[in-house]
Amino acid sequence: MQQRAINAILTGVTGTALAGMLVAGVAAASDDSAPGEKQFLTQEAVAAQQHDARQGQAQNKAENPAQKQTENKTPAGNAEQQQKQREAAKESAPAKKGPKALLSGTTTASYFWDDGSGIRGDTGAPASGKPMQKGMFASPSWPMLTKVKVSYKGRTVTGFVGDRGPGEPSHRGIMLDLDTYTFRYLLDGGKPKNKYHAGSGQGHLKGLKWEVLEWGKGAGKKGKPQPFGS
Repeated sequence: MQQRAINAILTGVTGTALAGMLVAGVAAASDDSAPGEKQFLTQEAVAAQQHDARQGQAQNKAENPAQKQTENKTPAGNAEQQQKQREAAKESAPAKKGPKALLSGTTTASYFWDDGSGIRGDTGAPASGKPMQKGMFASPSWPMLTKVKVSYKGRTVTGFVGDRGPGEPSHRGIMLDLDTYTFRYLLDGGKPKNKYHAGSGQGHLKGLKWEVLEWGKGAGKKGKPQPFGS
């Protein structure tokens, strides 16, 4: 083999081919029992084997769904667990509260329905200029269109001041007139006999809680309710 290398030099063999021959010659010289066929792979052959190995691994992975499921189990489980945590946090979050009361207190309330009919002491159309309706209250002093929430026995209605009243009763501590429908609903959850009559023998709600949520821009006085004409 060494002689062949020398001969190659003499015959003008390229440097690359000569290097290959020298390496092969050294290997053959160190192992007299080595086969006569070439035992060393070229760089191209090594790259081809590495490529085949990668393809084989990819094929095995594709043909083994159990392994793929195992690999994806942790991310999917985490996502499901995170979703449950978000839902639990949403359920445990405190409910949104309504607007904070600017002023609150208790009083005795009566009921009315003023639409110009003259029935049951009707004094004419509401002083605010708005038509009589459910959720319209009368106050002896608060500004018109003031937003008010009233509560009684666990039932609540939010309305607005749209008229003046009660008149003389306000000097006896009756500081709110509720429309007939609100009055009856707060009383027992029912409906009035008609617009002018609550349909019950009770004409007042003692201990009614009121909360001013927003002061109106109409005529009137802010603050604790004052008797009519004060």
